[in-house]
Amino acid sequence: MLVARDTQGKFVNSLEEEYLVGEFFCPFCEGAVRVKRGSILRPHFAHISLRTCEGYTENESEEHLNLKASLYRWGVKMHSMQVEAFVPSIQQMADLLMDDKIALEVQCSSLSLKRLKERTENYRKIGCQVLWLLGKKLWLKRSLTALQKNFLYFSQNMGFYLWELDQEKEVLRLNYLIHEDLHGNVQYKTKEFPFERGDLLAVFRLPYQAQEVTSFLAKEDLDICRYVREQLYYQQPKWMQLQAEYYQKGQNLLTMSREDFYPQVRPVRAESFVQISQSLESYYSNFQQYYQQESRKNLQILYPPAFYQMILAENMIK
Repeated sequence: MLVARDTQGKFVNSLEEEYLVGEFFCPFCEGAVRVKRGSILRPHFAHISLRTCEGYTENESEEHLNLKASLYRWGVKMHSMQVEAFVPSIQQMADLLMDDKIALEVQCSSLSLKRLKERTENYRKIGCQVLWLLGKKLWLKRSLTALQKNFLYFSQNMGFYLWELDQEKEVLRLNYLIHEDLHGNVQYKTKEFPFERGDLLAVFRLPYQAQEVTSFLAKEDLDICRYVREQLYYQQPKWMQLQAEYYQKGQNLLTMSREDFYPQVRPVRAESFVQISQSLESYYSNFQQYYQQESRKNLQILYPPAFYQMILAENMIK
């Protein structure tokens, strides 16, 4: 932990205090803590007793401590910032609290979907927005895990997006226009923001700011029909279910051409998204309708949701 109380009950922030001398106590459980220093971890507090404290996790990683410290130094230049802020009304500890209304959660390890949903909904109850910022173990790789889908946010200007923190490069990374192809792999664009450069809040607001329409060329499988045949041959559940749905319509995946699978790269879908409260049905509908009207089926350019809405509205006027 980076914050403790002294014998007078005053909060002591190890990021601001150069000399940490005296007795200190955990702000959550009030148990005694000691100052720890080392060649790897920055100065911080740790419980003396091994008893369980529900507010803090012992053996906090170097990555977690350093990322919290970096965000604090960045944000405090222009905003009110509290590190390890305890919120009594929901009995929850925020890694950082910006301007008393935005909780920044630095997530460097896996957690259950139940816990993620619980913490997110608790913040919403008190009118606090939460931004989950992912450490290295949770970065996007080839495909989205069920957990990563529930860290996704959505805006009309950037579609599905995800925040990552890179301790080594010292950047906050925004992965946006996230889509999935028929193989289940992700395709997306990326922006990076160096730590402590500019206004941190302005970076977080970027997905909702007016901006030029961005796009990128989707990577398609030129032999998608062979891939589908293989999936059906090996009775992959996803494709067997889809085949059953097509059978009910009097169609067969095995007789479909490459053009029939267009567009191959599509918006992310899930039964629910923990961080997204608005309905996405109009986006899914606009997306599909736009590509159905495309005359060229040999390439696919991906755009943000606002683009499809605008183009289809213009076509209706015409």
